[in-house]
Amino acid sequence: MNTLLIGKGDQQVHLNLKYANRHGLIAGATGTGKTVSLMSLAEGFSRQGVPVFITDVKGDISGLAMAGTPSEELLQRAAQIGIEDYHNEANPAVLWDLAGIQGHPLRTTISEMGPTLLSRILELNDTQSGILDIVFQLADDQGLLLLDLDDLRAMLALVAEERKEVSAKYGLISAQSLAAIQRAVLGLERDGGKDFFGEPALQLDDLMRTNLQGRGIINLLAANKLILTPRLYSSFLLWLLSELFENLPEVGDPEKPKLVFFIDEAHLLFEGCPPSLLKRVEQIMRLIRSKGVGVYFCSQFPDDVPSEILGQLGNRIQHALRAYTPRDQKAVKTAAETFVPNPKLVVSEVISQLGVGEALVSMLADKGVPTMVERALIAPPRCRMGPATNEELQQVRAQSPIGGKYDHAINRESAYERLNQRRSGAATSNPTSTASDAANDGQTGQKAEEQGWFSELIFGNKRRQGLAETLSKQAARTVGSQLGKQILRGILGGMLGKSSRR
Repeated sequence: MNTLLIGKGDQQVHLNLKYANRHGLIAGATGTGKTVSLMSLAEGFSRQGVPVFITDVKGDISGLAMAGTPSEELLQRAAQIGIEDYHNEANPAVLWDLAGIQGHPLRTTISEMGPTLLSRILELNDTQSGILDIVFQLADDQGLLLLDLDDLRAMLALVAEERKEVSAKYGLISAQSLAAIQRAVLGLERDGGKDFFGEPALQLDDLMRTNLQGRGIINLLAANKLILTPRLYSSFLLWLLSELFENLPEVGDPEKPKLVFFIDEAHLLFEGCPPSLLKRVEQIMRLIRSKGVGVYFCSQFPDDVPSEILGQLGNRIQHALRAYTPRDQKAVKTAAETFVPNPKLVVSEVISQLGVGEALVSMLADKGVPTMVERALIAPPRCRMGPATNEELQQVRAQSPIGGKYDHAINRESAYERLNQRRSGAATSNPTSTASDAANDGQTGQKAEEQGWFSELIFGNKRRQGLAETLSKQAARTVGSQLGKQILRGILGGMLGKSSRR
């Protein structure tokens, strides 16, 4: 009960759940069976009560939510591998979509994303990233919450208006760099970022559910459109891993993982990744396993994953690679070198000879030691090996245990609203007096006198301040007080039980 059957070579190959949080890799050329191996692993974890999160890049993984079609070929394969209770069944699933079209909207706030990952999404250079750091610090100091792109745009406009004062306090800000950030924000909004940033923000507990039968919920993120904006896709994944790392408690090596995270098209996570961010990913991968989270990368070539991270992936499923080009030959060599040798196999030759549904497999055994590589037939999944229809996905969404919790956006008062209120107050404190206009036009009379009296009462004159100015100054003192300065952009996260950070 504490193992997953992966397949069978000379003998059955199992994944020990105790070491499933030591991460893994599923690699192989297009059409060799990577997706089927991923689906088989995912539903195996689900049957053991382990929640799963998967990025569905091509849309074909949605078949996990549907029962497969019985066939003689599958029954024979199951019998050959030694699966005694094989039968087709659907898996409990929750659908997610950053745009909210194919699943529940999945959101975070600007503050939770932080300036580092946001700079990566916006593709900013070092100077522009430094300015974004200043924008976040200014929001902190003024007690302004950054929740959505409207808030970020409002803060950038504030910095543009008060550029000299802000530069004097925080560091030089050039108009050109600021304008470049504003253009990048517009581009992000056009690419779908407006849907991603906002409230209600994702609560991690909703990714770590089990159903009434004790099966782990499989969370499917529709990424077929998200993949068209690789920076947003990769930055979202880095953010989610960071959230798991920072919020989950230490559990060491549990008997089974608390969550298993599958990342399809993993090369997109690392392309163009700056060294500082890559170091952060490496740190997360080293430490997140102690939080009970296993991360499994799925990509064509093993060297799509940086060597610093590749060395941490203890559980390996390697499908066929065709050595047609120098690039392919290098990948074959890299894959062969990552396995524990088996005297019965010449790995560098076998990789090119594997059929569809076959793979070289090495899993962590007792004490976390990897087993010798085995050539194995991969166990077939019980779900549908193909995409679900739109009608079927709508039915799955209608039965979601999340309900309508995230389906309707909430727009709370934050930086955008607060700054608009300030501008309105400033405009009100220095209005164009109707009475003055009347005097300049030579219009005297009772109506002008009444307006002049009312204007002086509200707005004051040269000798005394009016009610509006008094209230405005009082509000400014309140905002500038020590209590106001203690409001950090992460206060919302704190109210929701999430950690605040920059």
